[in-house]
Amino acid sequence: MKREKFNSRLGFILVSAGCAIGIGNVWKFPYMCGEFGGAAFILIYLIFLLILGIPVLVCEFAVGRAGRKGVAAAFEVLEPEGSRWHKSKWIGIIGSYLLMMFYTTVGGWMLYYCYRSVLGEFAGASAEEIAGSFASMLGDAPVMVFWTVLITVLGFAVCYFGIQGGIEKVSKIMMTALLIIMVVLAFHSVFMDGAGAGVRFYLIPDFQKIKEIGFGNVIFGAMSQAFFTLSIGIGAMLIFGSYMDRERSLAGEAVNITALDTFVALMAGFIIIPACFSFGIEPGAGPSLIFITIPNIFAQMPGGQIWSALFFLFLTFAAFSTLVAVFENIISFDMDMLGWSRDKSVLVSIILISVLSMPCVLGFNLWSGFAPFGEGTNIMDLEDFIVSNNLLPLGSLGYVLFCTKKNGWGWKNFIHEANTGKGILFPKGLHLYMAYGLPLIIVIIYLKGYYDKFVGQGNAVLAGWMIVAAVLLGFVLYCAGDFRDHAKRGAANQ
Repeated sequence: MKREKFNSRLGFILVSAGCAIGIGNVWKFPYMCGEFGGAAFILIYLIFLLILGIPVLVCEFAVGRAGRKGVAAAFEVLEPEGSRWHKSKWIGIIGSYLLMMFYTTVGGWMLYYCYRSVLGEFAGASAEEIAGSFASMLGDAPVMVFWTVLITVLGFAVCYFGIQGGIEKVSKIMMTALLIIMVVLAFHSVFMDGAGAGVRFYLIPDFQKIKEIGFGNVIFGAMSQAFFTLSIGIGAMLIFGSYMDRERSLAGEAVNITALDTFVALMAGFIIIPACFSFGIEPGAGPSLIFITIPNIFAQMPGGQIWSALFFLFLTFAAFSTLVAVFENIISFDMDMLGWSRDKSVLVSIILISVLSMPCVLGFNLWSGFAPFGEGTNIMDLEDFIVSNNLLPLGSLGYVLFCTKKNGWGWKNFIHEANTGKGILFPKGLHLYMAYGLPLIIVIIYLKGYYDKFVGQGNAVLAGWMIVAAVLLGFVLYCAGDFRDHAKRGAANQ
């Protein structure tokens, strides 16, 4: 069967950027700015985006475009005969399913809150009523199930019509609307009374604030956010690389997508942080910022019903664009591995993802007694930890090693693919950094994430989870052939 292609370059950029633009941009980024000192954090974040995010993104695009397959088959097309790189595809396959097992729930929240905002349910509500409303939603299993399944069906319905007729067409409309809504909301936010202090906090670096927080904490926070913001590591970007033509260089397209992703994150900060200062709200309030703090702000604001509806429509678009992208990745598994038609894969996947999403949904109500990381945690925390702290970094490590190692696809093949077409060329002189420096940084981020997660839970718990981390890291190195290569070199030296 002939491989589909994007109808236009703009379509590819908007679809890929839509995959990268998600809850991390509009939820996590603003409160991290608030927590880590505003503008100074942003400056450091942009540096790491350049030296971490873009190189890994180019690697993933290159594997997809050269292999003309999704993650389930791309390694098998490109790997040297007899190597084990194809086994790393399971990181992408498992990661995509696990991500959708909780991301559908969050997307359902966004859609439900958009619906409630349109109805005016938050207008004039007290802070206690808004906080209680969020808790009530989490505890209502039928409501959670309905909105989770609804956004799942809508997402696969878009994928049903293929790349040009479905994903590209819808993404162009949705991403254009998202950007317009963002600009309108940001313009409104920065001109509210008292918002000037928030704008200064957001735009003027305060390095004294970084000193108080701890330079190392800010550096690692910026590094982690830059690494995770682009949805790299599980093949969600690779699949769109497989639909690209070779008219443009991959580095240039990666820069464009990263710029658009960063623009959305920065604009989300312009929406949220000045509004928080205007109403005396702590901008580093964490995840509750979206569902409790922000509705409180809109409830006190003239025309709050309209602004609230636009804000949650914006969040719904951001979540939905990622859902559609990863759904397409899942559909590609069935088409590449099982030979299914798109129609069959869509039908089966709707049922499968809906069922797999239920543990996360029920983890807030019927199964709320299950606390995998201690009191106050739930099934979503476990699923998110497996994906964000394990599969995304390990998958990214696999792509970088595959593109730089001699027993993988190799640097020459990678550079040739990355620099085919017009536009910015990927620097050939970065070979040593890509082969050794970048993998080391990824491993540090990976292990530091484990340490931060479990350091307060006792040495035994930390030691146990670090063993899990070592085993998972060992799997990637096994796929890369490192153990075999070292053994061969050892035998040769004897």
